[in-house]
Amino acid sequence: MSFKSIGLPGWLIDSLHAMRITVPTPIQTATIPEILKGRDCIGGAKTGSGKTIAFAGPMLAKWAEDPCGVYGIVLTPTRELAMQIADQFAALGANINLKVALVIGGESMIEQSNKIKENPDFIIATPGRLAHIISEHPDDVNGFKRVKYLVLDEADRLLTDSFGEALSMCIDSLPSPSKRQTLLFTATVTDSVRSLKEKPIEEGKLPVFLHELDKIDDVVIPEKLYLGFILTPFMVKEAVLHNLLTSEDYEESSSIVFVNRSETAETLRRILRKLDIRVTSLHSQLPQQERTNSLQRFRAGAARVLVTTDLGSRGLDIPTVELVVNYDIPRDPDDYIHRVGRTARAERKGDAISFITPNDLTRVLAIEERIGRKMEEYKKITDNQVIKKSLKATSKAKVEARMDMDREGFNERSKMHKRRLEIEGEYERKRSH
Repeated sequence: MSFKSIGLPGWLIDSLHAMRITVPTPIQTATIPEILKGRDCIGGAKTGSGKTIAFAGPMLAKWAEDPCGVYGIVLTPTRELAMQIADQFAALGANINLKVALVIGGESMIEQSNKIKENPDFIIATPGRLAHIISEHPDDVNGFKRVKYLVLDEADRLLTDSFGEALSMCIDSLPSPSKRQTLLFTATVTDSVRSLKEKPIEEGKLPVFLHELDKIDDVVIPEKLYLGFILTPFMVKEAVLHNLLTSEDYEESSSIVFVNRSETAETLRRILRKLDIRVTSLHSQLPQQERTNSLQRFRAGAARVLVTTDLGSRGLDIPTVELVVNYDIPRDPDDYIHRVGRTARAERKGDAISFITPNDLTRVLAIEERIGRKMEEYKKITDNQVIKKSLKATSKAKVEARMDMDREGFNERSKMHKRRLEIEGEYERKRSH
C-alpha cells in the first residue's frame, strides 16, 4: 500500500517523503480514501499511529484542487497539541505557500483575530480561545461560512461537558453538516463519539465512516513496552527518581516523568536541574511561551528529561522517548495508558516504570485490571544505592528549590491562577443559566 494508491496527489507525497514518511499507517490507509470520497469520518487509533496525517492529507489534497478562504478548522483540547498539529500542516504545505493560523490561549487575541480576518487556509485552535474570538469579534469570522472541513482531534475530550459551550459556539459559526465534512479522531472512541455515527443521515450525505483500530476496551499495551514498578516510600521519591535517571540503564535516555500536580512538576524540575540533569517541564502554571520553549528543548534533545502533568500525556509525538516514569500514579487507568503510550512508539522498545507508595495500591490494581497485564518489580534500584548516591544531594536540592519557589512567589501565583479559574467558572455557570 502506498500514499499514491490511497489517493493522495504527487506534491503531497513529495512533502511526506521530505518528512521521511513513505508508507501509510493502518489508520491512514483506512480513512484517507473514505474522506476523499466526501464521507464524514470517525477514526480511532492509539497515539503515535499517524492520525494527524490521516485527516490533514485528504484535506490538503482537496484544498489544492479548489482553495477558497478558510478551508478547514481543526479543534483540539490543548495548546500543545494545537501547536504540534500546526507544525505538521506547515511542514506538509511548506512548498505551496499554505497559510495556517494557530489560535490558542496565552497569545495575543488581537493578533489572532487579525490572522483569522485575513482568511488563512486552515485554522488550528483550542475551542475556548476560538469561541472567545467568535464572541468578541463576530465580524472577523465571516469567512467561516465557507469552511469545508471541521476536525475534532482528541474528540473524546472535546465532547465532554468542560468544552460543551465553547465547542457549540465554534460549530454554530460553521456551515451546516450537510455543507461540510466532519472528521473525528481520537485514541479513545467513547460512547459519545460513537453515537455520532447513529445520527440521521442528511440528504445528499454519505453514511459516517467509523474505523476503530484499537478499541479502548480491548487496548493492548505493546509487547515491546516493559512495565515496571518500584516500591517507593513517599519521603524519598525524589532520591529514587534521581537514582533511576542517573543509573546505568537510563543515564543517557530521553525520559518523561509524569506527576499529578503543577507544583510537583516545578519542584522536580528545580531539584533535577540543581543535580546537573538536563531537564525541562510542562505544566499549567507556565506561561505559554515557556511551555513552547520547554517542548522545543525536549524535542531537540537540549533537555533529556521532561517533567510534566497530564498536559503531556496525549497526542504529543516525540518518537525518541525511551523511558516513562509515573512519579505519581494517575487517578484514571486510561490516563496511565496514554502516559505510557509516549514510549515504545513506531515499533521501538521502551520502558515505563511507576513509583508505588502504600497509598497507591488500589489505583495500581485498577490499572492492571484495565490493561490486562501485571507490572514487574524493577529491582536494580536498591535502598543502599539511594542512600549512598542520591538521598543527601536530593534533600539539599529540595530545600533550595522550595526556598527559590517561595522567594519567587510560585505558590502565590498558583493560588491566584486557581482563583481566576474559579471566577471564570462562576461566570460561565451564570451565563449558562
